[in-house]
Amino acid sequence: MGCCPECKEWDSLVENTISTHRDSSKIHTGTHLAQLTSLESIDVKEQPRVLSGIGEWDRVVGGGLVPGSLIVITGDPGIGKSTLLLQVAYEIARTKRVFYFSTEESLQQLKGRATRLKTTDNNLLFSDAAELTSIVTTAQQEKPDLVVIDSIQNCYINDAHTLPGSVGQLREAAFQLMRLSKEHNITVIITGHITKEGIIAGPKTLEHMVDAVFYLQGEDRWQTRMLRAVKNRFGAINELGFFCMEQNGLQEVPNINAHLISEISHAPGSAIISIMEGSRPILLELQALTNASKLAMPQRVVSGLDHKQVILIAAILEKYVKIKLSMQDIFFKVSGGFKIKGSESDLGTAFALLSSYFQEPLPEKSIALGEISLTGQIKPINNIGHLIKEAEKFGITTLLIAKNQTIEKTSCTVKRFHNVYELLSLFGQ
Repeated sequence: MGCCPECKEWDSLVENTISTHRDSSKIHTGTHLAQLTSLESIDVKEQPRVLSGIGEWDRVVGGGLVPGSLIVITGDPGIGKSTLLLQVAYEIARTKRVFYFSTEESLQQLKGRATRLKTTDNNLLFSDAAELTSIVTTAQQEKPDLVVIDSIQNCYINDAHTLPGSVGQLREAAFQLMRLSKEHNITVIITGHITKEGIIAGPKTLEHMVDAVFYLQGEDRWQTRMLRAVKNRFGAINELGFFCMEQNGLQEVPNINAHLISEISHAPGSAIISIMEGSRPILLELQALTNASKLAMPQRVVSGLDHKQVILIAAILEKYVKIKLSMQDIFFKVSGGFKIKGSESDLGTAFALLSSYFQEPLPEKSIALGEISLTGQIKPINNIGHLIKEAEKFGITTLLIAKNQTIEKTSCTVKRFHNVYELLSLFGQ
């Protein structure tokens, strides 16, 4: 029937398949029994990780790709996911068999990008197939070492009654690819779109079903890309890798602190801190601006750090140092577009606020490493040895730390503080 008998609209009827209802209150028994075995009877063969030769990539994924793993890479549109994967696939194809399925671009478009990136190699095979069953069947028969699918949202299943990219299809696609990787020991890397809220479209379906999730994030000022591990069954989470977007693709930046430290200014309101991102110490500049407020409710504008943490440090300073920061507009940011968490930045935050309030810069080439308690005491932090070693590489000469912080022998001048009262000594108060 082409016309609806009620509304008289043409081609508006949709077929709905009604599944047979099953009584969930009854337990249905099957004829197949699950096979049980002890762990001692399982023969485990150590398989070496697959290295790409791209140092930043290999470190973030945990020292190379694990055979038989399912990985998702996601990020904002145009951030460079396809570019990074094409470079990784090209490097791995030097020693392994790699299939690259492009569901978004035609083979002509893909060749143009590969030519620009100089990643054309006969060992790296491409396809623009988007039907998932065809992709899985090809991988099962050909047995490649690595399969790249760019992207999972554009894959479709022939007999599915939902649109490509929907939650149902994503869940089914992830399940089939997971079985492919585990049963045939094939590493599968897929890209996933990201929503406006910054999560993988799906919602979060892919994150729960895969072995590892990596976010590729951007910082426009340097054209820098950050690859962050947010889930990894075979490595550390919160590991960071840095790349620079250039004409010939993403080039790794093994020494990101050289970029960060070069733009740090010795001025009032500026304080240098160091935090651990995965296994890597990162040097960052905290910038604060305090100004007498002309509003009934002073402004609090914070970026890169939890605004409640900055307000808390300001309240501690006002309580114990008797500085009326509650009457000041406070503008605070972390340079470089980073977003940091944790209490390791407390001492640096306090110094930045005091430096701006008194309009007195901190000692040149100094770094603040400490936590502040609610009672105004300066507390030691963990992993300070790694932080100090990294700071010394870039010319840091003064350490501002807690009084009872234990450190190894260093060539830096060490200034210790027991409570927030003693912080005023750096500003002649």
